[in-house]
Amino acid sequence: QVQLVESGGGLVQAGGTLRLSCAASGSIDSINTMGWYRQASGKQRELVATITSGSSTTNYADSVKGRFTISRDNAKNTVDLQMNSLKPEDTAVYYCRARTRLGWDYWGKGTQVTVSS
Repeated sequence: QVQLVESGGGLVQAGGTLRLSCAASGSIDSINTMGWYRQASGKQRELVATITSGSSTTNYADSVKGRFTISRDNAKNTVDLQMNSLKPEDTAVYYCRARTRLGWDYWGKGTQVTVSS
């Protein structure tokens, strides 16, 4: 079992910045990939960014490339998402996900990000 707790969401004006953090606990050694996803009201959940545990290979949605940066601290068992140049369309609930080497997915409860125009 893996437990995930997100923090750092809030309200920000367009062009502003926020930093989200996800703290993992439990069976940490089983985690292969961690990532951030988001779900806007009335829309499906979508990938924002992912990062692997070993090589720290990253992957980003086209909509956030150049603005968001995902990073991982294996010593602290945290994954952060630095979000710059925020746009109103970035407004969503942001979820942290951990995928284990066996393919199990674990999700956090989410944190709200609201970007005002």
